[in-house]
Parts: sequence; C-alpha cells; structure tokens
Amino acid sequence: MSRLLGLCLNTIFNYKRWKCLKTIDTITKYISYLTAFILASLVLLVVFDATSRYLFSAGSTALQELEWHFFDVVILLSIAYTLRNNAHVRVDIFYEKFSPKVKAIVNICSFIFFILPLSFLIIYIGVGFVEMSFVQHEASSDPGGLQYRWIVKSLMPLGFILLAMQAFKELWSDIKRFREL
Repeated sequence: MSRLLGLCLNTIFNYKRWKCLKTIDTITKYISYLTAFILASLVLLVVFDATSRYLFSAGSTALQELEWHFFDVVILLSIAYTLRNNAHVRVDIFYEKFSPKVKAIVNICSFIFFILPLSFLIIYIGVGFVEMSFVQHEASSDPGGLQYRWIVKSLMPLGFILLAMQAFKELWSDIKRFREL
C-alpha cells in the first residue's frame, strides 16, 4: 500500500510532467520585459513633464495621470517577477539560518496560507471593481484627465492572477525540493 501511495505521489509531483510550470516562468519573464519598458517610459515621461512644467509653465493633468498609471503598471505587473526571483520582503534574519528543509516548509506554508488566498481574494474583489468602473464609464474627475479608468483598474486582478500563477509554480518547486531533501 505504501509503495502504491509513493508511486501516486511521484506521478503527481513529477516536475517534468508539469510543463505549464515552465510556461508560467516564461510568461513572468516576458511580462517583466514589458514592465521594464514601461518603467523606462515612465522616467522619460516624468522628465518631460517636469521640464515642461518648470521651464515652460505648461503642465498637463493627462500627463500626470499617465505617470500614475504607468507607476501602477510597474508595481502590479512586477509582483510575480519579484516572487520568481526570490526578491520579496521576508524576515531574512531568521530565514537565512534555517536549513533547506525548514526553508521549504516556510515557503510552502506562506504560499498556501498567505499568498494564494490573498491573491484569490484580490482577484475576486478586483473583477467586480473593474466591471463597475467599465459599466459606469469611469473617467478622471479632473478637467483634461484621462478617460477609461477601467483599463488601469484591470491591472489589479491581472497582477494578482500573475502572482497566483507564479506562487503556484513556486509552491510546486518547493514541494519538489522538500521531497528531495
């Protein structure tokens, strides 16, 4: 019986069978390229906006809002990339002293009890948030502001869908790592 259970677990957790996990990493990588381009565009936009405002006294509400929207893109689409590269905030004082097995357990628990539930909650709430914005044709309340606010609001559930996918991939990797130790 234990041999059958071991065979079943090996089949389920065989990393090579889960080719979608490599696809998740690839999606995250290409989203990070897009985010890097948006970040570079944001820097240029801020320089242009500040220059035109202070040297030529020609500020634009739409440009300032576009800066905020680009900043939203950078933050929300970079969360999964940060998790992928293990660059997220953690209490490293304790974590670095843990054995590899304990690190894997801490990671598995954090994915199961924190990252995935929070991601699913934000996705669930965020979809309704975006839908309401779309139905109401929400736009900037400032004169000369940007229209179609639902587009930037849609980044919230999208960013957390990407985070949930990456967390699932990292969870699978840590389960595999734990089983190998």
